[in-house]
Amino acid sequence: MKRFTVFSMLLTITALVLAACSPAATPTEAPMVEPEPTAIPEPTATPEPEVMEMDIVNTAVADGRFTTLVAAITAAELVDTLKGEGPFTVFAPTDDAFAALPEGTVESLLLPENKQALTDILLYHAVSGKVMAADVVNLESAATVLGKDVAIKVDGGKVYINDAEVIITDIETSNGVIHVIDSVLLPPSEEDAMMDKTIVDIAVEDGRFNTLVAAVTAAELVDTLNGEGPFTVFAPTDDAFAALPEGTVENLLLPENKQALTDILLYHVVSGKVMAADVVGLTSAPTVLGTDITITVKDGNVYLNDTIQVIITDIEASNGVIHVIDAVLLPPQ
Repeated sequence: MKRFTVFSMLLTITALVLAACSPAATPTEAPMVEPEPTAIPEPTATPEPEVMEMDIVNTAVADGRFTTLVAAITAAELVDTLKGEGPFTVFAPTDDAFAALPEGTVESLLLPENKQALTDILLYHAVSGKVMAADVVNLESAATVLGKDVAIKVDGGKVYINDAEVIITDIETSNGVIHVIDSVLLPPSEEDAMMDKTIVDIAVEDGRFNTLVAAVTAAELVDTLNGEGPFTVFAPTDDAFAALPEGTVENLLLPENKQALTDILLYHVVSGKVMAADVVGLTSAPTVLGTDITITVKDGNVYLNDTIQVIITDIEASNGVIHVIDAVLLPPQ
């Protein structure tokens, strides 16, 4: 019995050894499946860039010289009107033209409570239809969208709308044309309100003539320049007085120098109301001091005594007109 058991164990061990030595079964390879082709997406069409239509408003915005005009059009809610089909002819004042108005005027007009007055002023700059420069020069007046006419005149080869000079013409837009003017057109009612102010009133309110006002006061000429006149004043700005040698203004304002100061101020005043259109036709003008100033036109600019430039013209007052100059006129010794 014991021999049988040993023999059985040997057989079992032998079977296990043979099983371990036999080759492993080769796994069956799965059949190769061809991959599905990846669909290439259709290219996305690039949208065409939108081209901005250069109407009157967009042209004014792009130009850069009409920021105040654009602000005014926006405040008056006239953007959609001037973007409309039209056509319109717009006499467009530059930023410098608006800056020439008495100080605070633009800011006041932009207030919501003055929207109607602002709207009237802007509509007074627009004419229905597309009127090119070649046609403008043949007219004596034009009916504005406000319903009030502007006067048109040609003088010395230059075109004036009321008293504003047309300085650039025929800027064509998709819905009309722009002509650039050098001052703001005021409807008769607004102009009448401005004309209630004297030369001194306007100089005080403007803010660019503080030194001139101080000098007029020190020389006791306020009542004279508030008088009936009319006068034409060539008004130096504060910067013009500041350009004098240091201490000059302070010295002139001393009581003992009142006569010298008076003479200088009277040398800036001409009797009568001489508008810019008339100034350019002169070679000289007699001042209230009794001494002439010379007038020359160079490259479209007006100069007094050869070197002093007239930088802003035709600021009208109830008793005359102011032209702004960039330096102080000194009487000949």
